[in-house]
Amino acid sequence: MFNRCLYGFLPLLFLLALFPATGLAKERSGEVTFRITIDSPKENTDTRLWVPYPVSDEYQEIKDIRIEGNQTSHGIYRDASTENLVLYAEWTRPAAERYILFSFQASTVERVKKDFVTLETDVPVEVRQYLHGTKFIPVDGIVKEIAENIVHGRTTVLERARAVYDWVVENTYRDPTVRGCGLGDVEVLLTKKSGGKCADISSIFVALARASGVPAREVFGLRLGKQGQSDITKEHHCWAEFYMSGLGWIPVDPADVRKVMLVKDIGLKEAEPYRDYFFGAVDESRIVLGRGGRELYLSPRINDGPLNYFMYPYAEVDGKALHWLAAQKELKYNITFKTGD
Repeated sequence: MFNRCLYGFLPLLFLLALFPATGLAKERSGEVTFRITIDSPKENTDTRLWVPYPVSDEYQEIKDIRIEGNQTSHGIYRDASTENLVLYAEWTRPAAERYILFSFQASTVERVKKDFVTLETDVPVEVRQYLHGTKFIPVDGIVKEIAENIVHGRTTVLERARAVYDWVVENTYRDPTVRGCGLGDVEVLLTKKSGGKCADISSIFVALARASGVPAREVFGLRLGKQGQSDITKEHHCWAEFYMSGLGWIPVDPADVRKVMLVKDIGLKEAEPYRDYFFGAVDESRIVLGRGGRELYLSPRINDGPLNYFMYPYAEVDGKALHWLAAQKELKYNITFKTGD
């Protein structure tokens, strides 16, 4: 079903230390179910909802999709700016409650790309957009200044990407008080030298990589449950990818390195195995919900935008936004995970 990767380059003891709960089992599968309710007035006739819609790739399989609820209509749309898919639903009639159930079977394997090549060719046309700056991912000012210092003397994409990755690991920290996955406002984070969560740390990597001439993008996803874990509502996670000619998109997760350091209370030296692992690999406990894209209007077009990034469900009532982190009383959802055994 998948292109499985070979792990001969990783010592057995390192694998066991990195994933003690799963040992050498590098797959995960089960049923994921979103239950979403929107608390809007009973007589309302303009309630709309957008939910990230995951798709299969060489590392994950999404199948047996079911969509239920009392919505007036729903459909699957492709967002023009990111090419990600969106589950869209609307309620155009009065209702005592508004809810939707979205479930699917997910199977994942570890994503590993460490057979680095030194081929240096022009960046493909379709990848060049990931060199440009945005409001939250600037490539000038303080970002450009820091990036130039980081990659000074590095000539290849791999050297520059690794230098940026190492700088992010060494110069950021995880702040558990930040809500959700963070805002990913790179200029604010670098100027104030503030900590953050995964969207913050991943966005810093993406901005510095782009400012160094390395195409990079965020990956928005969801961690699947561990054995015995059923509620994964708070398991959204953001990591990053950079592009190398001849190999494609390479996963990196400096945010998880900083999370391990916080959780295990270890320093950079003790975290070296994790730092090496998460440059070119991410574990099997996650699915991709979407890639790239900031300042989004989605599809069908949202009215109260743009949206910073699209990882959580988003709704509008009479054209006014219900962002989940700011409107949890009106936009409620939970995600459950049930293993197949």
